[in-house]
Amino acid sequence: MRRTPLPALALPAACLLLLTACGTERQGAAASATPSAARDCGAGSPTAPGTPDGDEAVVIGTGTGPGADRARPCGTYAVTNRGTEPLTYTVTLGFQDADTGRGLTNVKDTVEAVAPGRTVRRTVTADDVPAAGVSSDAAGRVTLSVLTVRGVPAAEASSEGGACPPTGVRVYADEGDAAMGLRVVGLHLENCGVRPYRLKGHPRVEPLDEARERVDGVAVLEGGDAIASGTGADGPPEQLVLAPGERARAGLVWRNTVDSGTEGPVAAPYARVWAKPGAAPVMVIPELDLGTTGKLGVGPWKKEQKR
Repeated sequence: MRRTPLPALALPAACLLLLTACGTERQGAAASATPSAARDCGAGSPTAPGTPDGDEAVVIGTGTGPGADRARPCGTYAVTNRGTEPLTYTVTLGFQDADTGRGLTNVKDTVEAVAPGRTVRRTVTADDVPAAGVSSDAAGRVTLSVLTVRGVPAAEASSEGGACPPTGVRVYADEGDAAMGLRVVGLHLENCGVRPYRLKGHPRVEPLDEARERVDGVAVLEGGDAIASGTGADGPPEQLVLAPGERARAGLVWRNTVDSGTEGPVAAPYARVWAKPGAAPVMVIPELDLGTTGKLGVGPWKKEQKR
């Protein structure tokens, strides 16, 4: 099995961060992201230079803003596609109290279809940082950092909303659940087209490493009960016919157990998914931390109840 060590920070794009105050205006819910052409938070200046190296990202730490009792913190970052094909990026950023280092909130931003060689600048805002979360002195500062950057080929990008893909179906992964080393992530399929969509069996799932290459030696098993019972990702496959607007779900189940005396843990942040034989592939980001188990359970498609 090819082992991929869990990196402290391995990012497939160049990111620059600029942080400043955003005033007292209110937009959106817990967190929002807008193109910087609409609102620019980049009044700060970089504090550390860096030079991108291949697909590695260099993060430049940045300026400060007033405490959250006076303004919502926001920041600007830039993502550069250094690959050879258009990529859609999912960037997770964290706001911290600069004086205590305490994490305040995270923001996840999606940057769609960035062309090779292009740099896109984005602004993110945190709406749910309580005043009590920032140090009380008048100069209380909030800083921003990039936690992860994931890039998938734009042609295979998953999406929970927006325009319906030409295939007539959306496939995407949810945030999942973790307890006592057991991980469960849901794969969701929505028929957003105009015709019924037939589905039976288990989706085909191919774990991929940081470079979006197949991770060899991982056993992909049918049924979540091959890993653990009671996850809902078990039972026999059923013949499904999804009418327009209906959804189905299949569970991914694994453990992140690491045995001593073995090779390093397997990190497979990406997975390529085929909903059924002949379907177009979609790349999702389940962040598979398989430990040294080398096993991933895939449940059958089951129809979801209407929301």
